[in-house]
Amino acid sequence: MISVIMLTYNRQALVSRMIESILRQTLRDFEFIIVDNGSADRSGQITDEYAARDSRVRVIHRARGSISAGRNTGLDAARGEYIAFVDDDDWAEPDFLEFLLRLLTQNNADVAICGAAGKAFDEKLVMDAEQAITELLWRKRYNMAFPTKLFRRELMEGLRFPESSVYDDIALMYKLLARAKRVAYHGLPKYTFCRHGGNVSAWTTDHRLLTPQTLDEYLAVYRARTVWLCETFPQNAAAWQYFEWSFMISMVEKIHRLKIAGCGGQLAGMTEELRRHREEFLRAPQLLGFEREWMERYIPQGGAP
Repeated sequence: MISVIMLTYNRQALVSRMIESILRQTLRDFEFIIVDNGSADRSGQITDEYAARDSRVRVIHRARGSISAGRNTGLDAARGEYIAFVDDDDWAEPDFLEFLLRLLTQNNADVAICGAAGKAFDEKLVMDAEQAITELLWRKRYNMAFPTKLFRRELMEGLRFPESSVYDDIALMYKLLARAKRVAYHGLPKYTFCRHGGNVSAWTTDHRLLTPQTLDEYLAVYRARTVWLCETFPQNAAAWQYFEWSFMISMVEKIHRLKIAGCGGQLAGMTEELRRHREEFLRAPQLLGFEREWMERYIPQGGAP
């Protein structure tokens, strides 16, 4: 019924925890596709050992490639009616799959979303595509990550993770939700993200790790997202643009406050963009109080600083 897809790369100390948390699921009708993305340690051997013991585990070994390419390999092999992604350094609660499947079927939804440890709310929402994307961009109840979500396989027809992007979740999740007629959310914590320095997104919890290359990629993927959403849901274009500017002012504030080195070019570009659209941004109904304060502090009126 469900294809659970996990990419692993050099996680020999952690991968067993996630595998065992999936094999202990209260819902038993699933296949567990593990893509070994060219590991140089024992990760691939560990996954093979689990496959030898449990017929639901299927391991695909591939040459080292991007995260997106590895996830696409798993998607191409999936046979389930529903798709769930997990990460090799996290773990899931025993009723993770059962909870999501019940949430999806009881609400006749195309996507079900649960909470995660540290971001849990005992509340339920049933949303259309635009409402679900708006909640996604606020990042309060749930975030861009594919774990914590179960979706009907047909939503992925013609969609694949962009293999040129490091931040493939950001680049794809909104397009996936845009195809859903109904999205069901119940924020009880059924998944735990393990935060550590080896995460691709480690800089989001320690902004001192931010690099110019990372910021360039984020700015590019956010710009592409704004353009796509404005074309797809033009009636909400002002809100989509607000979220891009909101990201920019948050980065401007962090570069100034933390004195992040090497991002001078990006800082100048974001400052100029926000300066040109200053009044429009400040009039946005979504604007938060601290964003107004940051604009007053860091974005000059009129000419260049």
